[in-house]
Amino acid sequence: MNEQLEQALDQIAEEKGISRQDLVSMIEASLAAAFRKDYGEKNQNIVVEFDPENMATKVFDVKTVVETETEAEEDPQKFITLEAAQEISAKGGSSSLRGSEDPSGSRTTGGKKSHKHKVGDEIRTEITPKTGTSYGRIAAQTAKQVIIQKLREAERNVQFSDFKAKERTLQNGVVQRVEGDTVLVDLGKAAGVLFPSEQIRGEKYTIGQRIKVLILHVEPATKGPKITLSRSHPDMVRKLFELEVPEIFNGSVEIKALAREAGSRSKIAVFSNQDGIDPIGSCVGQKGSRVQTVMAELGGEKIDIIEFSDDQVKFIANALSPAKILNVQLNDQAKEAKVGVLEDQLSLAIGKAGQNVRLAARLTGWKIDINGEKLGGEETVAETSEASKEAVAVEEVKADETKE
Repeated sequence: MNEQLEQALDQIAEEKGISRQDLVSMIEASLAAAFRKDYGEKNQNIVVEFDPENMATKVFDVKTVVETETEAEEDPQKFITLEAAQEISAKGGSSSLRGSEDPSGSRTTGGKKSHKHKVGDEIRTEITPKTGTSYGRIAAQTAKQVIIQKLREAERNVQFSDFKAKERTLQNGVVQRVEGDTVLVDLGKAAGVLFPSEQIRGEKYTIGQRIKVLILHVEPATKGPKITLSRSHPDMVRKLFELEVPEIFNGSVEIKALAREAGSRSKIAVFSNQDGIDPIGSCVGQKGSRVQTVMAELGGEKIDIIEFSDDQVKFIANALSPAKILNVQLNDQAKEAKVGVLEDQLSLAIGKAGQNVRLAARLTGWKIDINGEKLGGEETVAETSEASKEAVAVEEVKADETKE
């Protein structure tokens, strides 16, 4: 192989992440465009075969055999009728057959071998220019433009595939630009968009700031992949704990459920798959080091870590932490839970603006009513049912969106 060509192919393949075979295909497409510019005819479908070993090229007019004249007229560059294909074969021209060729279907006409063509066969007629033929300036410019365009398309496809595989993962990024409430984040090979709805409430972003973001969605677009980022999605908390807690990363501790109000508070339910491992202690870390690291990344967002239980009564009681629960009565049919707490624990169980019970409802999937009880046995019913119902409904919608 030509040494300069080999070095150029290796360099481009490494920089762009494109295979050498794809680069050779781009060269063939560019040579076909150049040939079409200087020597091609109207109804020719030009295909070039390029051999990088000896820099040799072969040019073909490629046609697919169709049955009727009407089908051939739809795209005369690519199609040829069965009758016309048989004529080319009978003349003994320099054509070759690809596709559904029947080895026993060959015949001899005028001392030259031809084929009984079938619908769907590919006829390749060689039209390689004579040795020493060169391309003009316009044709060469056309070839250059085709290669540049093909390289850009291939690079976009590689970027899309790479980032599509990283959906719902954490990535480090640098704030590139702030346009109103929308933030553009540089992810290295591409830029992602952090929309206002996916930002943590009250968080400010400055150009050059390094942040962790969750790749939420990746969609193909004409100018490269469209990457939607998030810092408010519940999976942001999940992935941060996977980074900070080795027990979660290796699977010995599992996050069973998670509810979040970004920028304010989150609740996570954890469970140990291995005896002797404390799931809550693993997530908190020595002197709270692990959970504090996660909270710092989320701008000081509070995180409640509770133990998951298959016993729904215990799980609901844990979910309402830090309030102390007296009793839990379940209505399995309506999936509603009535929870009794002492009056001095009532405001703690409900939380500021109903946040604690709302997050508990999302975490458990149960509608929760909280009843304040006096030591004498009297009850004070707290109006928390509507808040918990709304919380469960919102969580179900989010779960459906995640599945989609």
